[in-house]
Amino acid sequence: MSGEPVKRLDAAGLRDAGRTPETPFCLALADGSVVLLQRLLRVLPGKRIVGEGQWNGLRVLAKLFVAAGSARHWAQEKAGIEALRNAGLPTPDLLVAAPLATGGHILLTTFLDAAQTLAEAWEPVSALPSGSPAALEVLCPAFRLLGTLHANGLTQEDLHLGNFLRCADRLYVVDGDAVRSISPGKVLDEPRASANLAVLLAQLPMAWDDWRSELLKAYRAGGGPDISDMARLESELLRVRGWRLKDFLGKTLRDCTLFKVRRSAFRFTAVQRMAAERLAPLLEAPDSAMLQGRLLKDGKTCTVARVEQAGCALVVKRYNLKSLQHVLERFWRPTRAWHSWREGHRLQHLGISTPTPLALIEERIGPLRRRAFLINEFCPGVSLLHLLSPDREPEVDVACALVSLFQRLYTLRISHGDLKASNLLWHDDNVFLIDLDALVQHRSAIGHARAWRRDRERLLRNWPASSILHRWLDRNLPPA
Repeated sequence: MSGEPVKRLDAAGLRDAGRTPETPFCLALADGSVVLLQRLLRVLPGKRIVGEGQWNGLRVLAKLFVAAGSARHWAQEKAGIEALRNAGLPTPDLLVAAPLATGGHILLTTFLDAAQTLAEAWEPVSALPSGSPAALEVLCPAFRLLGTLHANGLTQEDLHLGNFLRCADRLYVVDGDAVRSISPGKVLDEPRASANLAVLLAQLPMAWDDWRSELLKAYRAGGGPDISDMARLESELLRVRGWRLKDFLGKTLRDCTLFKVRRSAFRFTAVQRMAAERLAPLLEAPDSAMLQGRLLKDGKTCTVARVEQAGCALVVKRYNLKSLQHVLERFWRPTRAWHSWREGHRLQHLGISTPTPLALIEERIGPLRRRAFLINEFCPGVSLLHLLSPDREPEVDVACALVSLFQRLYTLRISHGDLKASNLLWHDDNVFLIDLDALVQHRSAIGHARAWRRDRERLLRNWPASSILHRWLDRNLPPA
């Protein structure tokens, strides 16, 4: 490090710094001691900052509450940590809970060296088949610890794998702000336990529903109450899943931790924040990037090109305006790029394979929409039209993937709207859905039944009705 003095900030300075406070910096506590922040772990602009630092010679995790009304959240976090400690539950030690010298509040806890969140542990095993021993080894400890929380009358209202830390073969629960003391020292009643348990179950892909008994076994081993009313648990799980999906789709169109969104009088841009820097040249001039790429489709309503950007293969789809009438029809409505952007994220959130949507651009005049662009990762898969032969049944792995995909789409009431075989790609042992312009998740069973019947008929029309493949699909697809 250079010999330059470390910048001293206060709550107002951190609010002004927005999403990118420059490290290192230090803060003064009301008691005169100083905390040095060296690495930021999470930033909620103008509200909360979490980082690693030093205080009185100790390595600490610092939570800074810098909003004008920060006292309530700071007190809630402090109370949650104390409730966990009083119940004897593993959570990092609270070292300091105090005001900052010039406004705002701080919490310091011990920093767990070499700790790993269960979200990080889950990532390499998440693609394994549901119920695999390696995946269960990650999940079961979280459900066991949740059972222990419930046995002590506590809930954690923001349950996700990132709020469990694994360190030296011990699992810790963190984020005291979301801990609620419902019935201290007494086991939670079943309705409250089911509602909180559903929050953790909802973090997992639907394929794990078939392995719920294994997870509940771990939950009961931790002291959680017996869940006898499975219908209530299922109802709570559906409610939480619906809320999570709605909340996530809302984030895809606003500036937040995951997405960078910019609006002006002439343009709307949404991009995955982790890809924003490398996609910046493409977002600045998408037409030029397409001209330099390889043309895949040149139609009146859309043009598609494969583009190389920063060593990554991308697909850029431009939605054209073919006539004045088309312009007037589309002016007030969300573009097809907007729809495809949202539906691509919907599918990925639901665990259904589709190329990752990276960015959306809409050209605008005030509130009026014009051309639009959708940028996705390139999927190098083979279309089912070329993969499958009409004179034989699919190979076992392809057959299993097809049955699983269409059963999941059917259960979720999702219709594609243009289910020709070229819109289904076989890649990485999965069937990927592409061309999501008309994809819909239906609220009504009747509406879905009509749409599924059209999807089913369109898929079957790819092969002769007398062929072995057509007959196999007709037997194995969900009924019309």
